[in-house]
Amino acid sequence: MAEIIDMPKLSDTMSVGTLVKWNIKEGQTVAFGDILGEVETDKATMELSCTVPGTILKIYAPAGSQLPVGAPICAIGKKGEAAPEPSVAPAPKAAAPATAVPAIPEKTDVSCVPAAPASSGSVAPQSDASRAKASPYAKRMAEKAALNVAALAGTGPGGRVVGRDVAAAASAPAAAAPSGPLNVAVTPPADGKGIQPDADVPVGGMRQTIARRLLESKVTVPHFYLEVEVDAAPLMAMRESLNKRLAEAGADAIKLSVNDFILKASAEALRRVPAVNASWAGTSIRTHGAVHLSFGVALEDGLVTPVIRDAHAKTLKDIAVEAKALIGKARSKKLTPNEMSGSTFTVTNLGMYGVTGFFGIINVPNAAILSVGATIKKPVVDAQDRLVIGHRMVIGLSGDHRVVDGANGAQFLQALKQLLEEPALMLI
Repeated sequence: MAEIIDMPKLSDTMSVGTLVKWNIKEGQTVAFGDILGEVETDKATMELSCTVPGTILKIYAPAGSQLPVGAPICAIGKKGEAAPEPSVAPAPKAAAPATAVPAIPEKTDVSCVPAAPASSGSVAPQSDASRAKASPYAKRMAEKAALNVAALAGTGPGGRVVGRDVAAAASAPAAAAPSGPLNVAVTPPADGKGIQPDADVPVGGMRQTIARRLLESKVTVPHFYLEVEVDAAPLMAMRESLNKRLAEAGADAIKLSVNDFILKASAEALRRVPAVNASWAGTSIRTHGAVHLSFGVALEDGLVTPVIRDAHAKTLKDIAVEAKALIGKARSKKLTPNEMSGSTFTVTNLGMYGVTGFFGIINVPNAAILSVGATIKKPVVDAQDRLVIGHRMVIGLSGDHRVVDGANGAQFLQALKQLLEEPALMLI
């Protein structure tokens, strides 16, 4: 018997997934373990493995579709078997259709969303939705999406409204002006070209999660900010010396980055001031014995924070190797949810873009985030009161004031500054 494959729940917080691409086509035979395609979750892009061997009878959702967990995406069965209608779920999955409803933005004025015919067939609108010629599943979908099922054009047998008709209507652009403010230009550019098209770019699962988590952090966490300037000359000298020795050791040797030193120094500073390696637990402060260090990796569609676990127990070289591997996985969108969760402290670095100083938003439930700026040359006064050219780096700390006091944050930055200005200390 043919089986409908639903959008799987690939992470604890996933509610919607985007079908990035299909590796299959209708009529193709698939075996257990074959990779059917790729799904972007709220945390990463993950492969979708086949758990039901057979023939691909039908692909219900094209590549690029954004669907809720539980929505039908394809059907697998015996060759020549008819594909089941996704609007009527198979008996073993009777409860699944209730979740297979297209997501509607919370602020959408649904009264302005028109019916979107999926074919040339049309059904005359009826005033009473309960008497509409539609499948029970389509009626439930329409009710949850706040659509008038009687006003939809049906593509099922005899003009019957089925699930795909409701999905098409729910995802169709509104004909009238959408509700809420639009902060976009209404006048075309004078040259007729502009710098980019005026458009509403669909937001993927990753960007939605970033927006939700940052808003939650900024609204619910009482941030405070501290800043310190570091003499980066000793760090730069040690980095150059170590990389020279590593290069002499072999062509495939790791090259240490400034961020590798920052990560190692952060882990050591947390060892000295463990009060910062903690999180707010509602009615208590949860202290963490291990340093699980996350760091920001910028991608085209957002920022991800892979985690180096037990960083307090790892050498500078260990951290550098692991960070490089995680960056590679992040850029190829192969990080697993486990590799992006469970951090106790976060480091974010914009120095490579020439940013001299900034303060990051706390990556909850961490109690603090370290923000690293670029190393710049500037005139400074040395220990002998001489005006000389110095190498300075500005480091900022955003702290959760429920967990970390100003004194704790200052002590942490003091320890970090000493480690960076005397980098040999972090190698002991």
